[in-house]
Amino acid sequence: MEKTLERGPWMPGNLKWGYLGVLIFMMGDGVEQGWLSPYLIEQGMSMGQSASLFTVYGITIAISSWFSGVLAESYGPRKGMAMGLLLYIIGTIGFVSLGMAQLDYHAMLLFYAVRGFGYPLFAYSFLVWITYRVPQNRLGTAVGWFWFVFTGGLNVLGAYYSSWALERFGYENTLWSSLLWVLIGAFFALVLNRDKFQVKAINGSKLRELMNGLTIVKKEPKVLIGGIVRVINTTAQFAFPVFLPIYMAEHGFDTKEWLQIWGTIFTANIIFNLVFGYVGDKVGWQNTIMWFGGVGCALTTIIFYYSPVLFNASYWAVMASGVCWGAFLAGYVPLSALVPSLVKEDKGAAMAILNLGAGLPVFIGPAIVGILIGPIGSEGVVWVLAGLYLLSAVLTKFIRIDSAPQTLT
Repeated sequence: MEKTLERGPWMPGNLKWGYLGVLIFMMGDGVEQGWLSPYLIEQGMSMGQSASLFTVYGITIAISSWFSGVLAESYGPRKGMAMGLLLYIIGTIGFVSLGMAQLDYHAMLLFYAVRGFGYPLFAYSFLVWITYRVPQNRLGTAVGWFWFVFTGGLNVLGAYYSSWALERFGYENTLWSSLLWVLIGAFFALVLNRDKFQVKAINGSKLRELMNGLTIVKKEPKVLIGGIVRVINTTAQFAFPVFLPIYMAEHGFDTKEWLQIWGTIFTANIIFNLVFGYVGDKVGWQNTIMWFGGVGCALTTIIFYYSPVLFNASYWAVMASGVCWGAFLAGYVPLSALVPSLVKEDKGAAMAILNLGAGLPVFIGPAIVGILIGPIGSEGVVWVLAGLYLLSAVLTKFIRIDSAPQTLT
């Protein structure tokens, strides 16, 4: 399969419409992240019901993340992305019209689960497309751009748009408007994007090909290690919101200040997704993940937690500490280049494991907090998260490409 070679820290030109489409699609997907749970509780849903809703959502995201890699390789990423779009539309229509409008909890549970299958199939199928269509010596930069548009749409543009739309459209209509954005994103990624992808010839049944998304770890154990490192990468990202707002409030930070800090963290993160993608191509993917990702996140996790105490509850000092953590979180970006490069074939299967690792933290992070915060408190939880980051650095040492170079000269 021919690959387009480009130099410099720029987006691959042959896939530019796909990147733009993912950005807009993820913006639509992210409209409810900051307000859905409090809104449903205000409407009479219990905290336990809200937690169950998001747990089921997280499980379907994890399953869909795994399927996305192999489906994209077997049927082509366009079909995988189209399937994700369809499931997102069905889930949103059912969730808003039958669930939210009638406050029917069982309908919410069913259709929010269906909606959870949507974005991983759309976004991660495109990530498989990238791994096949970009040269290896440019792959770190290319996946850096992917995580830039993915996180920028989901965590930044989605949040800013919803803060504007809620005042003008209301809660239900804001969710309805997400359909417009995902359709626009799909138009860019699937219609204007003319790049070709040659579907892999399959010897044997489709079921066997799907199961290859699991059996790949037996043939290449380093892929499994990469998947574990990917889980660790964003576990703290989903654990922090469970307890850090309360901890920060104890040190004088109100909700608005905390949200500003959290939003700024991920604004920095999307910028450094590009930086570390490019750095990874220059100094080596493995080195970037180990030292900037693993060791960097371990240190900044601790500093971020203790910053209200160390800096006498200085807003800007806490903000700076959080931004450092968000920046180093992007140090894991080259993992999306390193893992599929471990195998000559079955890159979709390798990406399936990596994508599963991206989906699992949605509920593993909160679960760690729920299990440990009682016995060891928030301070203990933070040290556990920092320890996991150091563990990821050690594990990355064993993820080595035997034949292909990892640096540019």
